[in-house]
Amino acid sequence: MNVANRLRAALLALAVVPLTGATDLALVPVASSPGSVFAGPVGRIVQSITEYTTWPRRENPVTLCVVGPVSHADGLDGLRLADGRLIDRQTVAATAFTPGVCDSLYIGRMSLPEMRALTAQARGRGVLTIAEADPDCRSQAMFCLLFTPQAATFRMNIDAIARSGLKVDPRVLRISQGGR
Repeated sequence: MNVANRLRAALLALAVVPLTGATDLALVPVASSPGSVFAGPVGRIVQSITEYTTWPRRENPVTLCVVGPVSHADGLDGLRLADGRLIDRQTVAATAFTPGVCDSLYIGRMSLPEMRALTAQARGRGVLTIAEADPDCRSQAMFCLLFTPQAATFRMNIDAIARSGLKVDPRVLRISQGGR
């Protein structure tokens, strides 16, 4: 399967839009599962965003650092990209976060100043940032997860992406805006 077809398949998995609710965001429907009902959808969202992000160097594995208390990160274990690379989840204390060690940063529930300190530390250093508990993207993370009773969704911060040192496929950006 070529890259365009893989991207199309991944985006279709994300682009389930309900008849009601927010239609300007990509949605992953929630299925019943043990633990957090959002663990699977969050795993698929993080995997898809990672799949279509290009780092200055092609890391193998891609190290995903999880910082802070999280509610929906159980689905982040054992993820693989289409090219076979592993997404290696590591739990890291906020004070131990190092941009050179982490390729991606999944930020849990923290105070706004703590989240902003982490995203500032990652800015311009080629680290993908995703906030679990910041629906308004005030942390300045690149992607912010949103949760409704029916779906896990994400919002993106174009300014943060532009300052990141990473390239995110424009089709992922487009799908996060409802396919416009």
